[in-house]
Amino acid sequence: MVKKNIWIINEYAGSPYHGMGVRHYYLGKELLKFGYNVTIITASYSHLFKNPPKVKDRFELEKIDGIDYLWIKVPQYKKSWDKKRLVKWFLFTYFLFKLPLSKLSKPDYIIISTNETLPVLPAYKLAKKHNSKLIFEVRDIWPLSIIELGNYSPKHPFIKLLKYFEDMAIKKSDLIVSVLPNYGEYLKDNGYKDKNFIYIPNGVDLEDMERTEPLNEDIKKQIPMDKFKVAYTGTVGIANALEYLVEAGKILKDYKDILILIVGEGGEKEKLQKMAEGYDNIKFLPAIPKRQVQSLLSLVDACYIGWRNKNIYKYGVSANKIFDYMYAGKPIIHAINTKNDIVTMANCGMSVEAENPKAIAEAILKLYNMSQGERKKLGENGKKYVIENHSYEKLAKKLIKALEELK
Repeated sequence: MVKKNIWIINEYAGSPYHGMGVRHYYLGKELLKFGYNVTIITASYSHLFKNPPKVKDRFELEKIDGIDYLWIKVPQYKKSWDKKRLVKWFLFTYFLFKLPLSKLSKPDYIIISTNETLPVLPAYKLAKKHNSKLIFEVRDIWPLSIIELGNYSPKHPFIKLLKYFEDMAIKKSDLIVSVLPNYGEYLKDNGYKDKNFIYIPNGVDLEDMERTEPLNEDIKKQIPMDKFKVAYTGTVGIANALEYLVEAGKILKDYKDILILIVGEGGEKEKLQKMAEGYDNIKFLPAIPKRQVQSLLSLVDACYIGWRNKNIYKYGVSANKIFDYMYAGKPIIHAINTKNDIVTMANCGMSVEAENPKAIAEAILKLYNMSQGERKKLGENGKKYVIENHSYEKLAKKLIKALEELK
């Protein structure tokens, strides 16, 4: 059988060696096992990387665990809201028109997976040039996300530009993939009810989950063993709505044996730390390597994830941290307003109203007052569900089936 070539264009794609943005690394590894060649075309820098690649030339090819990575050199920037990030978007898009095609295998499929939608244009041109199938993958709905979370006007010229390319991607793609379970409703709401759509969420690499590293001692010694600990791990950003967890912690201040742990870095961390000043039951820890996350979660009693009360979340979420929590076998408190909530579907915790610190505090108390056996059962439900439904092997098989059905 002749091997087929898949290009994945995602300027935030990394690997476990670089930091966050690992979806396509794990999918790529599974696609290799099924006989596909995989090339990930990505940027040399992302604010999500903890260990960016050292790229000297404009384009550098590197093979990582069998996957071909084509790094496009872009400027570095400090924070997610840095104006240099906007420069990076335009440069990454521009250099997609200049790819060293002689060094790359001709693609049978091009997956364009982008937040901001500018790279859709060169991806479409490349698909036409190579007579490839174009797959538009949606991880976050742009520009709707920044309209709702960043309070930008839909009439802003740049927002209108992003919307133009989003519409182009939907119209021109042969297949639409999304990590959001209700994205099909978004397509219908925007007049695209007949598009070829498939839901392929984020997931877990079961082999990698077994390669857990011990937690650094300087972190471990800051986690008390004699308290009921509720942990959030991941980016401390606007979308994560962590001020409501902090407010819940304030409500629970008299429960001396309940501790709120917020583990990670991000643009909201300093503000949250100021909010929590004087409250000993709320503790902040620095970000830890991904392979130490399971070691940290083994030391806590419950996990938390929350979102803002925005219309966009009716289309669902697929945060990697939820799957980390589920695999760790910990009960989860999920503050969200949506249908098809995975915590409810898996019966692995409690779902409460978004942006409601009182409801969050009440959920923490319910778990706190449960027997250890009841909490263990919820955690076991989550682990079973994530293994059966969200392994990257099964997700890759689902993607392959959809690709092979394209005509």
